Amino acid sequence: MSFLTVKNVRIAGVSACVPEQIEENSTFHLFSKEEGEKFIATTGVERHHIADKEVTTADLCIKAGNKLLEDLKWDKDEIDCIIFVSQTADYILPATSCIVQERMGLSQACYSLDISLGCSGWVYGLSVISSLLGNGTMKKGLLLVGDTITKICSPNDKSTYPLFGDCGTVTALEFNKNAEDLKFTFNTDGIEKETIIVKDGGYRNPFSVNSLTTHSFGEGIEHNDTQLVLDGMDVFAFGISKAPSSVKELSEKFDIDLDEVDFFEFHQANMMNEKIRKKLKLPAEKMLYSLRDFGNTSSASIPLSIVTDKPHEIRNDRHTHIACGFGVGLSWASCYFSTDNIVIPELIIY
Repeated sequence: MSFLTVKNVRIAGVSACVPEQIEENSTFHLFSKEEGEKFIATTGVERHHIADKEVTTADLCIKAGNKLLEDLKWDKDEIDCIIFVSQTADYILPATSCIVQERMGLSQACYSLDISLGCSGWVYGLSVISSLLGNGTMKKGLLLVGDTITKICSPNDKSTYPLFGDCGTVTALEFNKNAEDLKFTFNTDGIEKETIIVKDGGYRNPFSVNSLTTHSFGEGIEHNDTQLVLDGMDVFAFGISKAPSSVKELSEKFDIDLDEVDFFEFHQANMMNEKIRKKLKLPAEKMLYSLRDFGNTSSASIPLSIVTDKPHEIRNDRHTHIACGFGVGLSWASCYFSTDNIVIPELIIY
């Protein structure tokens, strides 16, 4: 088992930005009225935000980051490191974090790094950036996490397209000797890589003319090999098994009483989170959600839930949290952290 403790790092703020365009699943073009109602009832996703063709994940994260720095009253020259976690980068190369550094006007003396992870990405990214800040040489950093995942979903695939939404988030962290420890556990199972995959476009299966050939997998399910493939049943079984076990591993390793934790933020995959909650015997009022209005926003779903569900409570006083991300990879991870009078701007619509 892989565990990590990071000392001396405080989460100072969390922000999120979503595209302006909204699509309602009740009127999705591949659904009859009855199908739309059933989809909403079984997945919990009523609507999702869709980025325009020219809007990237970096654009959304930059909007969120600039607003968060403004509200924190942090000078941009103070930012020592940025981590960009996404599977929808601006380019194959260069790294999008380098582009973000320039576009945000951050110092050239800024450590910049891309991480390609999806649903577990916020937790993994938090572990990386907090480890950079923990010894005090670097003082302040920004964790930019998100995806414009609808760009790689087929609009003619009713099993994936209505489920996902686009979002960019930023988490601000700083060195602080009085901060409570961050505690992590991590897991990976690459043998299940094809459970959630875009088959073509990388260097294992380079893009070709054949990559654009549309394949039919039943009524209302069509996609090509540059678009997302999701095995819903396998993902469901994975989530309801691995997420609870990950949280239990974390709590047992670090002697955390789950009854004493104030809030739980799980990756917003679908309604499986209710089964996960019941497995862990967690009170409904302690769970944060963003699924209904935003869909599955990949790596952004945990910070988006913090920004949109109970932000007024979280902004004030001290609270303890457990977050769990699980999905593509397959990859899953959980972390325990605390917040104390953090800055959470209102959701940005771009």
